[in-house]
Amino acid sequence: MKKIIALALSLALSLSLAACGSSGASSAAPAASAGSASTSSASSSAAGKKTEIVYSKSQGPYTELFEAAIVPILEKQGYTLRCVDTSELLIADQVLNSGEVDVNVEQHTAYCESFNANNDGDLVPICPIPTVPAGVYSVNHATLDEIPDGAKVAVPNDASNTARCYLMLQKIGWITLDPDAEPTAVTQDDIIENPHNIEFTEMKSLTIPAAIQDFDYVAITGSVVYNAGIDASTALANEDIMDHLVLQVVVKEENKDADWAKAIVDAYHSDEFKQYMAENNDGLWWIPEELQ
Repeated sequence: MKKIIALALSLALSLSLAACGSSGASSAAPAASAGSASTSSASSSAAGKKTEIVYSKSQGPYTELFEAAIVPILEKQGYTLRCVDTSELLIADQVLNSGEVDVNVEQHTAYCESFNANNDGDLVPICPIPTVPAGVYSVNHATLDEIPDGAKVAVPNDASNTARCYLMLQKIGWITLDPDAEPTAVTQDDIIENPHNIEFTEMKSLTIPAAIQDFDYVAITGSVVYNAGIDASTALANEDIMDHLVLQVVVKEENKDADWAKAIVDAYHSDEFKQYMAENNDGLWWIPEELQ
């Protein structure tokens, strides 16, 4: 009787362990939550070479480019790709930093460094990617030369994009900025010459396209142009994208040399990706020299 009881207990324990393993595998299958992404990532690593790459997905051109051009290249190499929806970049970096996702393609170096400094992060850029530049647009004027005295111009009100737009307006000769000001942090207070007496309105980036009729010109970033459905080829001027504003593939420090991370970098450098961009770039994208 003792032997029968022991055998029964042993069998029950084996069934219990098998059920735990089955539960873990099934919870990793759907892309419903960041938690399931973490389980999946861990399980694929435990099995040997990692073949599943989990990326954070947000609305905008960068994830869409990744899905349209990079995912097919990786799938041909045997990788499976799964996304976790994130509502904003801060959340995308939080789940990347915690290991719940493997990679994101939604930020430039300046933002990545800021996140690390303020969130005890260890995220690193590993590859520049095509970037949508900020531009000057108008539905009331056909050229930059038509700017009237006292022109009304809208610019974004979030710090990094405010700075880049004022730098763009300096580039086209509308204003002069204090040469001693930090380029990444210039504000309206740093304007030392305003020969056209421009009246600036700083407002939320996403609200500018809807108000474009109310301004002589607007300065908006590329992702806003894209999401608003504005034809990027109608830009009257574009910014010179500084190195710290080039979008990047970003991973955790510990993964920068992983085979799957190198596969993503190689995909952006591939001839197949070059061909995709040649056939699908209608003027929206600025392409880093190393990817051309």
